[in-house]
Amino acid sequence: MKHHNSKIWRVALAALAVSGMLGTTTGSRAADKVIRINLGTLAPRGSVYHQSLQAMAEQWSKASGGGVKLVIYPDGTQGGEADMVRLMNIDTLQAGLITVVGLSKIEPGVAGLQSAPMLFHDLAEFDWVKEKLRPMLEKRLEDKGYVVLFWLDTGWVRYFSKTPLLTPEDLKTKKIFAWAGSLDQLDIMKKAGYTPVPLETSDILPGLKTGLIDTAVAPPIYALAGQLDTSAPHMLNLNWGALVGAGVVKKSTWEKIPADTRAALLSAAANAGRQIQAHSRKEGDDAVVAMKKRGLIVHEVTPEIEARWRAEAEKLYPDIRGRMVPADVFDEVQRLVKEYRATGGKQ
Repeated sequence: MKHHNSKIWRVALAALAVSGMLGTTTGSRAADKVIRINLGTLAPRGSVYHQSLQAMAEQWSKASGGGVKLVIYPDGTQGGEADMVRLMNIDTLQAGLITVVGLSKIEPGVAGLQSAPMLFHDLAEFDWVKEKLRPMLEKRLEDKGYVVLFWLDTGWVRYFSKTPLLTPEDLKTKKIFAWAGSLDQLDIMKKAGYTPVPLETSDILPGLKTGLIDTAVAPPIYALAGQLDTSAPHMLNLNWGALVGAGVVKKSTWEKIPADTRAALLSAAANAGRQIQAHSRKEGDDAVVAMKKRGLIVHEVTPEIEARWRAEAEKLYPDIRGRMVPADVFDEVQRLVKEYRATGGKQ
């Protein structure tokens, strides 16, 4: 009985210590005041994304006098993007650097920047529309409980395949990687005659190696880091779409930080976003050069073939509108694209 009571007492003491009820020392009280923010991302460890986030974490610690501790979990160690959103919803994670795949789980309108293939003719056009759309998207995300720290993109994504891929008809013979969790995307692709295979991003290379898929769309910088080109040595040089992402933090966590500190943290975050943006686009071009040196075959498209791809992409728009992208956002993006082309982005 004495041993049993002693065991109960030790368990009770441990529980009290974990809950902070025994925090009677000055050090414990100080620790209680530290706001820990766990951030998940698929970005590879050591990549420019990870390095910029680490620099941001250091700046946040300094700006808050050690009151904010940003802990980064790279490499998809917290699961896929849908998993990370679920972990943010239950407060296991409080922040994420995620793409439209994850962001649209929070606010579907974000998909308006990415989910209409070949909508944008160049990155200048894309940037202009993104800036015009930002206030609306940030307000919607805030209404869902998330604060946007910064936006970014990796530039154009490309098709990587085991065998040459030149035309839309070629694509219909392929087993294509599709992001897991997007049932609407799968249905739309199947309706159009494609064969999508839903996988997490981390499963692309194993899928290519085993033959589960033979084609994947990815930013060149990711393809280089993930060595996708070693199993899919053909790249179609077609501007299919830009991969969009954002750094977000839970509003409930953000508002625990003193208001006068938040401005400094936002400034550091904006700086990280600019660094990632500048490096990711340049490194995307550099990645293609590096992959060509180890055997990547780049297939250029003629204006005629590009027109065929655009016509095929536009056939998908009626199904994308209202399913993958809310109708009001889809229409607004289309309106902004027309405005840009009419004014040259001068408004």
